[in-house]
Amino acid sequence: MERNSDEYPAQQDGGYDTVGSIATNVAEGFTLVAVGDLIVSRAVTKSQDFGFSSVVKILQDADVTFGNLEVNIFDSRSFNGYPQAEYGGAYHLSLPEVGPDLKAMGFDIVGRANNHTLDWGVEGMRETSRALDESGIVHAGTGENLAQAGAARFLETARGRVGLVSLATTFGPMFRACDPAGEAPGRPGLNALRLAKSIVVPPEMLKNLGQVRDALPGDASSHGDSARVVVAGATFKAGDKAGYSYEPDPRDVADILRNVRRGKQFSDFCIVTNHCHEPGNWSQQPPDYEQSFARKMIDAGADAYIGHGPHLLRGIEIYRGRPILYSLGNFFQDDLGTPAGADMFDEYAKDPRVDTDAEVKVAEMARGFTDPVFYESVVTVSRFERNQLAELRLYPLELGHSKRFADRGIPQFASAPQAKAILERLKKLSTPFGTEIVIENDVGVIRLSPSSE
Repeated sequence: MERNSDEYPAQQDGGYDTVGSIATNVAEGFTLVAVGDLIVSRAVTKSQDFGFSSVVKILQDADVTFGNLEVNIFDSRSFNGYPQAEYGGAYHLSLPEVGPDLKAMGFDIVGRANNHTLDWGVEGMRETSRALDESGIVHAGTGENLAQAGAARFLETARGRVGLVSLATTFGPMFRACDPAGEAPGRPGLNALRLAKSIVVPPEMLKNLGQVRDALPGDASSHGDSARVVVAGATFKAGDKAGYSYEPDPRDVADILRNVRRGKQFSDFCIVTNHCHEPGNWSQQPPDYEQSFARKMIDAGADAYIGHGPHLLRGIEIYRGRPILYSLGNFFQDDLGTPAGADMFDEYAKDPRVDTDAEVKVAEMARGFTDPVFYESVVTVSRFERNQLAELRLYPLELGHSKRFADRGIPQFASAPQAKAILERLKKLSTPFGTEIVIENDVGVIRLSPSSE
């Protein structure tokens, strides 16, 4: 293949180029379908929601279909583990039949690194891996150590080999995998990108916080620092607008970049996926670190960057002719899995001797997910011609916000008025990234011109 500006510099070893191209290298017409969170507890292809079958056809027609698996898969009757004290806000659990059902829908490859990876401990993580392996679904983001969790995993397709690197910035403190060190063994878990969080406040407010810090007893080593103030473990810094700021751990970034580079060297098309709730589920804008981070992933060889986590849509950017999808919201919100775990009953002041698992989960949803925006999302279809992104289509979905608890959460195409509202919102969120979305017959379309690649 003739070299271009998208390739790594050649490294010679005995006269042979040992480093592969980072250019996209798929056959003509390659399509990637990407959706957001898969919170699903049952075999939904058997459901009575006939609108779902039309959505499934899009999944099945792609060369590769991706989603973020935000559940554990096992049979609680034979499970040898237990719910963890640290969990992702709910004990997401699916029946074993979900593995084959996801495969039947068309899902080929899923991300595993998220804040629910270890809801049920290492045992739940391993059982989920087994269920996916038995169903023939490629998965990345977890492993018996950090090297395994961070490594790209690969899917063979008729139009090219696809690699996936999965990571999370939102996770429980005990979820993070690590490598062996000397005699200490490695730790199972997920591929983490640690973030240092700062609270941004106006300069005058920072000055007042500095006075509070200096008046408190304890470590005086940072007293007098006017640029950075730490009070009760929270870090504050000055800025024009109040908000939150994040700085990725450079060691984690370097490790992830290496895994992306390796993933592309061994594939024709490499996906990077990030589970990121920051700055919170209330925010329709990505955190301040993410644009720079996503672009670094593309520069390292990623052909697509797919975000999820906050359960709602965030904007879309096209960088170097490749899609950056900051959040695709929920594809499923079918949270019927049981049991819930005693800690979750406590969290919502419920008594397992009186209240049901469903009542606990309804209480959870009532705390922060009542807005219909959490039940609206899109299916994205990226089509590549001549190894360049030619078109990105956005099919609006609604997940039955108004339905009873047991029936909602299964996607179907949104009605025309709702589809327009979803796309207009996504259009507005994408404008700051220079992305133009055209609405045609209730479908969003992004077309790339040669000058944008």
